[in-house]
Amino acid sequence: MTAASNETPAHAAPLHPLHDFWRYFSDSRGALAGLIIVTIVLMLAALADVVAPYNPHLTDNTVFLVPPAWQSGGSSAHWLGTDAIGRDILSRLIHGARLSLTIGIAVVAISVVVGTVLGLLAGYFRGLFEIAVMRLMDIILTLPSLLLAIVIVAILGPGLMNAMLAVSIVVLPHYVRITRAAVITETSRDYVTAARMGGAGHLRIMFDEVLPNCTAPLIVQASLGISTAILDAAALGFLGLGAQPPSPEWGTMLADAREFVLRAWWVVTFPGLAILITVLAFNLLGDGLRDALDPKLKR
Repeated sequence: MTAASNETPAHAAPLHPLHDFWRYFSDSRGALAGLIIVTIVLMLAALADVVAPYNPHLTDNTVFLVPPAWQSGGSSAHWLGTDAIGRDILSRLIHGARLSLTIGIAVVAISVVVGTVLGLLAGYFRGLFEIAVMRLMDIILTLPSLLLAIVIVAILGPGLMNAMLAVSIVVLPHYVRITRAAVITETSRDYVTAARMGGAGHLRIMFDEVLPNCTAPLIVQASLGISTAILDAAALGFLGLGAQPPSPEWGTMLADAREFVLRAWWVVTFPGLAILITVLAFNLLGDGLRDALDPKLKR
């Protein structure tokens, strides 16, 4: 075998960035499992009106607290049983997925937009504006997140929209700090200096040059932030400050089932499992994205 045959061909094309990303992402079985579960939950949420066997608000006084189908006394008409007023738990869980994911995505969207703008301005211009923004974020971070959300909702009043706003404020500092740190790193690079010398204005440098190179950590934080938003919104719903009955939000379902926990385990267990599995899936997905997007973690 000649020496030339052991060399990599000079004309070999480099891997496409998406192919390279998927290669590293798929190395993690946890990330793939998270992606599959998130995809299933998203499909159930999108097709809730078709997939759910019953209307989530439909009550039936003949099937109060019917256990799951595999348990004695259960019925195949209600696979996961019914609640205290005869509503089908499976249907409420499926519709609750739509509501919980809407909350998580809306909260992250608000936080990412506001946090990215504040962090970009603070990291680019520095000075007094940076000090004011970062001290405000530090004040928010010193307070327990759930307690701060409760205070905000107590001021604004209970309700789904106010709960989403409260959770957005609570998670905002994470996006501000990540964006500011990334912007400070990027503004010291040669391509930014070249853009300045070429006559580029501040807006062009910030949004055309710097911001596209700061998206990787924001994508990772956003995927993890959805799970945090779902948890906080469920906690507010459980306390009666978030989505209000008869909404099939998972935290509200847990609140409605508190008094039946000892004699009807299914009314508490299944909403709790839905929260657990969904939050775990988004966390696994976020870890996989971090490993694939951070070149320092690539093997």
